[in-house]
Amino acid sequence: MATVKVKLVRSAINRSKTQKRTLEALGFKKLHQVIEHEATPSILGMIASVSHLLEVQK
Repeated sequence: MATVKVKLVRSAINRSKTQKRTLEALGFKKLHQVIEHEATPSILGMIASVSHLLEVQK
């Protein structure tokens, strides 16, 4: 399966609890951290819900 690299480029400060929990579920702990995930529908849905905070690298 394909993988997706995702980078956190905006802070989670002043974001809703659901957005913060989504970032935690994706594995983000620090700003500018890059995480690689399998491109499953659930992961892609989480990325889409917080896409304004992320940068997707393929």
